[in-house]
Amino acid sequence: MQNPQKKQISRRKFLDTSAKATLFTGAAVAGFPTIIPASVIGKNPPSDKINIGWIGCGRQGTGDVRGTFRFDTCMFVACSDVDSNRMALGKKMIDDFYNRQTGNANFSNAKMFGDYKEMLLDKSIDAVMITTPDHWHSQPAIEAALAGKDIYLEKPTSLTITEGRLLSDVVKRKKVILQVGTQQRSSAQFRVAAELVRNGRIGKLHTVKIGLPGDPAGPEAPEMPIPKNLNYDMWLGSTPMVYYTEIRVHPQNSLSDRPGWLRCEQFGAGMITGWGQHHFDSAAWGMDTELTGPVSVEAVADFPKSGLWDVHGDFMSKAEFSNGITMLTSGGYPNGIRYEGSDGWIFVTRGNYRATESDPIPQGQTNPPLSASDPKLMTPITENEKHLYVSTSQQGNWLDCIKSRQEPISPVEIGHRACTVCLVTHIAMKLGRKLNWDPAKERFINDNEANAMLSRPQRAPYGTNYIKGL
Repeated sequence: MQNPQKKQISRRKFLDTSAKATLFTGAAVAGFPTIIPASVIGKNPPSDKINIGWIGCGRQGTGDVRGTFRFDTCMFVACSDVDSNRMALGKKMIDDFYNRQTGNANFSNAKMFGDYKEMLLDKSIDAVMITTPDHWHSQPAIEAALAGKDIYLEKPTSLTITEGRLLSDVVKRKKVILQVGTQQRSSAQFRVAAELVRNGRIGKLHTVKIGLPGDPAGPEAPEMPIPKNLNYDMWLGSTPMVYYTEIRVHPQNSLSDRPGWLRCEQFGAGMITGWGQHHFDSAAWGMDTELTGPVSVEAVADFPKSGLWDVHGDFMSKAEFSNGITMLTSGGYPNGIRYEGSDGWIFVTRGNYRATESDPIPQGQTNPPLSASDPKLMTPITENEKHLYVSTSQQGNWLDCIKSRQEPISPVEIGHRACTVCLVTHIAMKLGRKLNWDPAKERFINDNEANAMLSRPQRAPYGTNYIKGL
């Protein structure tokens, strides 16, 4: 008889050390057929795959999951959503994919969890992909880290700077792999632009101009009955209780239309975090400020005076860094990042590339992905120059790092710092005055009003203030 006191080996270590020996038993336990089609096995038998649970089966998530399907090192085995209809669609997407790949209509039977906390208790799940609304990013990521799960977390990293700091600290303490969904890092032009700047092609960098749009105002919206398929109380989470109306939440009959919560300050900050974390993260790569932040920030912004949607519209912000760089951000600039130095400029944009499936492409975008004031500035980086982290897929890099236990291309601390730039800018928008920021202490200098906005009140029992086991 096995000694019940014997320390159990972790599933991850089991996979690393005993995958081949347990190929068939592992498959049987998981409910898979004994004979596994070669199309599924690939280079990695089922017992050696990373089992992933998906949290948040909406528009953004479907794109991220599809991007992950193409790697045979993993398999999605579960999904969770507070909207049971979306969760059922998520399960169908998972099952349909693997059944089609195997030619076996009964191959996949992904589990469903109405509460993601129950998913985190499932020891057969190695990692989670979190693609929830912005106000539900940090808490499940922290709880996943506490459960020992590796994490793919969509941006923005957090709703507030306080919870972002907590997230980064917990992830580092638990030594789990967390990849932030700042997918521009896996688009070659953004890396090349940063390398060119970091290697002095434009001389001394002094100014960075970022083109970033705002959101238009929206209509008034009357109260509506809460759909039976939606756990609305849990969907609101830590944010205040407000009446249900469909355009505040997400479309009930579409996964492709943009959800209304993106334009409500209750659940985020608008485009400054929604798209801004992409560009601020990429800019920090070129500025060599990934692990710090600005020392001052000021901003002006238009906010709607009526209607349900209340995030910022047109805006202009100025951030100054201790290395002498000034970063200007506005929808008046071409969408992208322009690095200006003593010897010229380099401009990088997405072009026709979308960092995520749900990201909009600016109408009339004609700029090439990478351009410069002089083509000579874009000569290839030589062997002896500085080279930055190379990734061709945000999801693929995450999976590789789960296996190797190496730091991913978008680790949690860098993600937190980029999100912080977004959030201090938003605070400056709201207060309408210049703010001095201490990036080491992560506090505003001599400004109690601004510091009070580093966190938000949280509605129990939801929120990072109520996480057990910290």
